[in-house]
Amino acid sequence: MIRLLVVGVTALSLLSGYEGGVEEWRADREKGLKAEDGWLSLSGLFWLNEGENRIGSKAGARVQLPEGFPADVGVLFRKGDVVTFRAAEGAAVKLNGESTRAAELRTDRSGKPDQLWIGRLRLHVIQRGTKLGVRMKDPQSEARTHFTGLKWFPIQDDWRVDAKFVPKPRKLVVDAQAGDKQNYDSPGYVEWTRGGRTLRLTPVTEGDQLFFIFKDATSGKSTYAAARFIYTDMPKDGRVLLDFNKAYNPPCVFTPYATCPLPPPENRMTIAVEAGEKMYVGHGK
Repeated sequence: MIRLLVVGVTALSLLSGYEGGVEEWRADREKGLKAEDGWLSLSGLFWLNEGENRIGSKAGARVQLPEGFPADVGVLFRKGDVVTFRAAEGAAVKLNGESTRAAELRTDRSGKPDQLWIGRLRLHVIQRGTKLGVRMKDPQSEARTHFTGLKWFPIQDDWRVDAKFVPKPRKLVVDAQAGDKQNYDSPGYVEWTRGGRTLRLTPVTEGDQLFFIFKDATSGKSTYAAARFIYTDMPKDGRVLLDFNKAYNPPCVFTPYATCPLPPPENRMTIAVEAGEKMYVGHGK
């Protein structure tokens, strides 16, 4: 036992500070996915019609709950971009942990959407362009209970890129896997040289970070076909540190109920980025 501990400590000590940081980041990513409310728990997506949308396990409910849950929990009423909830007689529903009978619900556009609690299920409203929908999370989802773990390329220092940032603010509209369009603000683009070629990627702004949606020559082979993601800090002194060792799969890899953006044409690279997260091979695949 002592020998095993010594070997483990020695192996960790061989990691550079950078490599250790990336390994810690990757472990945190997997931990987040496996959390009770992580992406693996996403088990339903229901687009709302104008007017009444019933919630329950009975056939025909707009928001279809799993078998074993109440046949009728209540109704979501949509009027434009506003969604209100009204509980059915006798239904036990909580809003952000507190019992409720009726409430107007904040969508994810607010940054902190309201959650309806129905037993172990958690429901919240998302907004995608003109579409409003309900996401359902279930800690007993098949994706979560049968998760097989993430796979990664070896950490390579030459895929940690110090890129030049070129300001060019514009609006960017991208397609999404849910069939909708998603609107972003892009502050410009980054470029760097690799193998004698100048490469370029266009990020969008998300909060106080840059968000890159890209694909490359590994897409559909060793990595997810549609896209991978990277977040970075904002430009500093005209530079952006773009770390492909932290490139990761969008949630659409793990669940059909996500609404992942697709890369704009300028972010579809012809080179192979053999760094970051590999294609997920799930249970039964």
